[in-house]
Amino acid sequence: MALDLFVVLLYVAAMLALGWYGMRCAKTREDYLVAGRNLGPGFYLGTMAATVLGGASTIGTVRLGYVYGISGFWLCAALGLGIVGISLLLAKPLLKLKIYTVTQVLERRYNPTARHASAVIMLVYALMIAATSTIAIGTVMQVLFGMPFWVAILVGGGIVVAYSTIGGMWSLTLTDIVQFLIMTVGLVFILMPLSISDAGGWDALVATLPASYFSFTSIGWDTIVTYFLIYFLGIFIGQDIWQRVFTARSERVARIAGTTAGLYCVLYGLAAALIGMAAKVLLPELDNVNNAFASIVQHSLPDGVRGLVIAAALAALMSTASAGLLAASTTAAQDLWPLFGGRDEDGDVHKNRVFTLLLGVVVLAIALVVSDVISALTLAYNLLVGGMLVPLLGAIYFKRASTFAATLSMLCGSLTAALFMFLDGLDANTPIYYSLAVGTATFFVASLLSPRSAAVSHAL
Repeated sequence: MALDLFVVLLYVAAMLALGWYGMRCAKTREDYLVAGRNLGPGFYLGTMAATVLGGASTIGTVRLGYVYGISGFWLCAALGLGIVGISLLLAKPLLKLKIYTVTQVLERRYNPTARHASAVIMLVYALMIAATSTIAIGTVMQVLFGMPFWVAILVGGGIVVAYSTIGGMWSLTLTDIVQFLIMTVGLVFILMPLSISDAGGWDALVATLPASYFSFTSIGWDTIVTYFLIYFLGIFIGQDIWQRVFTARSERVARIAGTTAGLYCVLYGLAAALIGMAAKVLLPELDNVNNAFASIVQHSLPDGVRGLVIAAALAALMSTASAGLLAASTTAAQDLWPLFGGRDEDGDVHKNRVFTLLLGVVVLAIALVVSDVISALTLAYNLLVGGMLVPLLGAIYFKRASTFAATLSMLCGSLTAALFMFLDGLDANTPIYYSLAVGTATFFVASLLSPRSAAVSHAL
């Protein structure tokens, strides 16, 4: 265990060092928020994949593999195919806009009221994305190092807050590249084959596990459809994802490297589900299935190698936590701070750092009181998709769209999602179905009933 701890500490030191180096690159707001819009294909691919593959994708998919088998990969598949979709369909027009946030699109199509209303939803979404991976960081460190959960949250999450605050997107990009390489080697090339081998090989999995574990649909079609409604569509409008698109040097980089990153996410999901299946064979009576990942790491890996895989898991979790945190601080600084008379200056990097630090404290507080990573991620995406998908698509494709209709749709859609999450639970499918139905009906009825003078005539 001492060797494992040394490897993890070495990884943590490298992350902080890269964060410090990133601070030297972040001299303007554009540097801090979107890495100067100058990332090439290698950096772009690594940072996009690392952003998506966080707590739910790693810890959550291993858990799903433990419970359902190979069909647990659908969560990562929905996220990865969403990256493919946004890379092929939206990257080109997004790069032309030269903006920083999703909500700025709504302002261009409607007015500042729509931007500020949507910024509240986006802020909640981004905070929950960051908190989800911070929770997973705490879970891993708690199980593997015997720390109290609150200490693990403050230590692991505090590291993320530190390097995100000092260097912004440049720090995130540099750390993401290292994280991408470590998680690929650690999970895909070490933990997956070793855990399957420890379980007796593929033949032993087939002989021991129920046949349903080898069906790609055993998780249920309703769950698969819900994953696509929430995660696939959520990728199209998530601030953390758009902010990565804005970093691309060119449309070609965003299209090709982004598509490759999305396909990588699908394969990563398959690897994580297989690790969960091996854990089910080796550890069939876990008290808490949320600990399937940490438990299989402890069981199947020797000292030193275990430390590398722990670092790989922390890499996946930290990359998404930092992406959510920077997305939250960008939304707060660019979209909400001006409401209170705040100035908007390109060289004011200090303001962005202050927002990142303050919201980092909020993320740590949320992580201390929430426990289930998939439920927390579902809450974030339910609010995002239910509240913002229809107004955003309407801004692009519906000429009669009005500011009143967009604002009303955001309000009704997000409140409907919140209501059904409260009534039916975070794991229910009803929040996303009903919120999209209510948001769509509200948007079109209000747009058509609005005077034509209220409809926005200019295009993006």
